[in-house]
Parts: sequence; structure tokens; C-alpha cells
Amino acid sequence: MSSPTPAVAATAPEPIPVTVLTGFLGAGKTTLLNRILTEQHGKKLAVIENEFGEVGVDNQLVIQSDEEIFEMNNGCICCSVRGDLIRILGRLMKRKDRLDGILIETTGLADPGPVAQTFFTDDEMRTRFRLDSIVTLVDAKHVLLHIDTSPEVKKQIGFADVIILNKTDLVSPADLDALEARIHKMNGAAKIHRAQNADIPLSSVLNVGGFQLSRATELDPKFMEPSYPFEWAGVYAIPKGHHQLVIGHCNHDHDHGHSHEGHDHSHRAEHGAPAEALAEEGHHHHGPEGTLDIVVMPVKSFADADLVAARDAAVLVFSDWENQVAPGDTVIPGGTLHRLQIGEHAHAHFTLSITEPGFFMVFEACGHHPLHIQVMGENVRPGWQQDYEHTHSHDDDVTSVGITESGDLDGKKLNDWIGELLKIKGNDIYRCKGVLAIKGSPNRLVFQGVHMLFDAKFDKPWGSAPRQNTLVFIGKNLDRAALNEGFKSCLA
Repeated sequence: MSSPTPAVAATAPEPIPVTVLTGFLGAGKTTLLNRILTEQHGKKLAVIENEFGEVGVDNQLVIQSDEEIFEMNNGCICCSVRGDLIRILGRLMKRKDRLDGILIETTGLADPGPVAQTFFTDDEMRTRFRLDSIVTLVDAKHVLLHIDTSPEVKKQIGFADVIILNKTDLVSPADLDALEARIHKMNGAAKIHRAQNADIPLSSVLNVGGFQLSRATELDPKFMEPSYPFEWAGVYAIPKGHHQLVIGHCNHDHDHGHSHEGHDHSHRAEHGAPAEALAEEGHHHHGPEGTLDIVVMPVKSFADADLVAARDAAVLVFSDWENQVAPGDTVIPGGTLHRLQIGEHAHAHFTLSITEPGFFMVFEACGHHPLHIQVMGENVRPGWQQDYEHTHSHDDDVTSVGITESGDLDGKKLNDWIGELLKIKGNDIYRCKGVLAIKGSPNRLVFQGVHMLFDAKFDKPWGSAPRQNTLVFIGKNLDRAALNEGFKSCLA
């Protein structure tokens, strides 16, 4: 009788290494990404892009390759976009073929902390992926314009495991030495490389094994505390029918609802806080001014497991496209992000349609707007509620203006307009980039600028693609009307 064959223990696959490319606007992230994608390294990589701007340009600037490219055009990898990141990573986990690595290129306005946090606060992410390193590109020519005023620049340098001091040909050796010394003082643990045009060996970027959780928690003691795209959630018992959803103060504020009176931030206390205190805390706002993003999710009960499941589902919903809701329109519970139009006075009435009675969890992006659910004219008090601290913020003075226009451009007019614009407004224009159609040329013109420096070169042919101009400006004090008018004056 033969002896039984010993069982072979199933071994879990090695976690996929993840490299995060970060750096302020125009530092050279896309240039480095293109270098990685064109190298003959034999690795199967997936690329996740996150872009700040009204129109997407970066996906057009990344060279054609065999790699899968996922785009998140939402401005900052934090809160809402993290849901999108989790969704994309979930899709990658279902692939049959093995990936050798994942590259995440963040927007220039991103704090890399929340994207790094994703790989530690979710159990499945922690077992399937390994954060290998955060690679920060620094624009040697322009970083001193932002290093003292931008919290993002400081965090990008502080969290870095590898720092690429890029565009070294644009500054003097003495200035470069002084800048490197200052960066080393900000982050003595990071390996610093000097480069021109982000030309650096791949061995200095991929699989360097630089990320250390202990250093991340030392830099940010709240690193392991999850950040959410909402500031408040409450659970209501609501009967079947059409009810009133009121945003803003109403006659019953002293009695029921989610208001600002005497809130102690406990799970079952009245929600709210003095407006002055909220302003001091610097609340994060999703969506344009005069709007409020909410999600209404049905929940089975007040049990912790049910509330956590609803919360995690809401994180993903907040990364979806929003459903615009005008005053008087209907909000239906479910997996939809509702963008309520509440106006400059932050007061509006909506209809909440409930088809079956039960418990409903309401998530509110901006917690300082009083929210009331009224049944037959009476406010319903939430049976459970929770404040969520939003630890991430960025400079809300930085905005973008996107221009999408069909038709060929006159090359000389374009050059004269851009040159004059950057000479006058270059300090305020942090970044501009675009793909343009020039009359008489079969090829796309790729345009990129940082402050007063700009460069344009023709790349691949348009082919059968529509000759549509796409251009985005990122900065402060941007005059939308003037930019649109100036661009249109360049049409041939």
C-alpha cells in the first residue's frame, strides 16, 4: 500500500510592488513615466494616472505602449479619488496574467500620504500589493517658488523614499548644491538623484524597497487613520413615502435634525458645531461652491457591521460621477452621488423618495451644512451619527481652466499669444499643457509650460483622430474669459 502523497501547502502569490510617482506641477512626472514605459525592461506594468484640471491632457501625453493605463481625472488622490483607486486596484486583482508592478502617477497637487495609506488600511490591498516606494520629482528651477507656501510640496518631499532633482541644467551648480542641502534637511532618509529630463536608471526608481511604514507614521501620526470623502454621516428610520430633505437652517433647528447647536461629536449626539470653529478647522469641500454632495444608503440595522459596510460602499460612490439635483428635485437612496444645488445662501428643499420603510444612512461631504429630513412636517432625529475628520487639504486658490476647441491654429499667432501670456502672467500660471492642431501639419503639437518656461514639439500624426485642441492652465488668479478669448484669437 503506497503512502499518501503529502499535501502541498498553497502559497499566496507575492504582493505586486507599487511605485508612486509624485512631484509638484511640471516637475517631470509624465516624462519619467514615459521613460519607464519605453525602456526594454521586460516587465508587465499597469499605470494609474490622476490628473488635476477641467480637461484631461496627461493621458494624451503618455506614449503608446502595451501597458494598461487607467485615468482618474479628479484632482487629488485623497478622499473621493481613493475610492476610484480602490476600484481600479480591485480590477487589477482579477487579472489572470501576473503583473510585475503598478505605477501610480499623482497630480502635482496631491499629498502622497492618502494614496500610500490605501495599501495599509485595507486588508485585501495589504496582502495583494506592496508599496515599494514613493518617488518624488523636484523641479530644480521652480521649486523655490512653492516650497515655503505649498503644503503639498513639503509633503511630497517629506514622504519621498527617492527624490529626483530634475531640470538640473536650468540652475547653477552653486544653487543646485544649496537646494539639495535644503531638501536633505527636509528629508534625510531619501536617496537624492540629479537628472535632466528625468533621465535616470530604472534601477533607481523601480523595486528599490524604500518605503518604511514606521517613517510614514513618524511623519504623520495619523497615517494609519483612514480619511473619508465625507465629514458627517447619520442613520434615520424613515417610513415609505415622499418626504422633505432640507439643507440649511429651518424653524425646527432647536428641536431635531442635524444642526449646529451644542454638538459634542459623540455617536448619538446632535450633529453640528459653531460655524467659526468649522472655519478654523478648514473643512474640505467637494464640488463647486453652492453645491453639497451627499449619498443616501439603505442599511439593515444600527449594528456596527452594517454601518461599516455602508460606509465602505459610500467611499466608492463618492468617486462616481455626480447626479445633479436642483431644488425641488427628487433624491432616491442607493449607490448614487447626489450633488445638491443649494445656492450661495446654502439653503434648499428637495424631495426624498422612499419606496420601502427602513433605515437609511446619509453621508454629507461638507459637515457644516445643517441637514434635516422632515416627515409630515416634523424633523426626524438621526438615531446614530458620526463626524469624520478630513485630514487632507490643499490650496483652494489653485484652480484650472480647460479649453477644448475644434479647428486648426495659426502657429505664429499661438506662439506670440503664449509667449506674451507667460511673460505677463507666468508667476500665476504654475502649469500649462496641451495637445494642439496646427494648420498645415499632419502631426499633433504637444505643448508644455511651467511658469515662464514653455516648450512645444510635434509628435505622432493625428491620423483618423479628430483634430481637436485640448489645453489646460493650472494656477492662481486665472481669467477664464481672457484665456478662452486669447486662445480663439489663434485659430487659423
